[in-house]
Amino acid sequence: ATALVAANAADRAIDKIAFAPVIPDPGKIICVGLNYRDHVAETGRTVTEKPALFARFACSQVGHMQPIVRPKVSDNFDYEGELALVIGKEGRHIPAGQALDHVAGYACYNEGSVRDWQRHTSQFLSGKTFANSGSFGPWLVTRDEIPDPSKLTLQTRLNGTVVQHTTTDLLITGIPELITYISTICPLVPGDVIVT
Repeated sequence: ATALVAANAADRAIDKIAFAPVIPDPGKIICVGLNYRDHVAETGRTVTEKPALFARFACSQVGHMQPIVRPKVSDNFDYEGELALVIGKEGRHIPAGQALDHVAGYACYNEGSVRDWQRHTSQFLSGKTFANSGSFGPWLVTRDEIPDPSKLTLQTRLNGTVVQHTTTDLLITGIPELITYISTICPLVPGDVIVT
């Protein structure tokens, strides 16, 4: 692939491309709530013993540089820049020591949150899966390019201004442990997405 890219010129400018989500129609999008230590501190909540999981639906995501949409029923729309991982190899009851072998790669995910709807109950789903409320991309970076996902920096920008800056070493439940925990609940298959 590297040789092919080097031997060919781009056929269009990157600003002329309309990005789709990295995985447009995943079988599962499993999100982890309150999994960054700085976010837990910011919200005034406490660290949970086990990961707080919830689902998003494919219709809730758009591609990179596509507008995310604040629903007309809310004035409390918030951003949450996070690391997403895409499963590349099927597995169930995956041991933590083998978990990263099941990852195809990583991508950015703006896990947009409709806070007032999120707080209707103790369950997050209603505030986390409004149509076109999250952004996934721009592209997948393979596992080979990121051998240690616990040493990444995440930055979120709102209209060009940095509004969030964190590092993945602040994850409460790390990626291998998330894969182990989630694969105990259900099989993970290629194309499934876990948003940290």
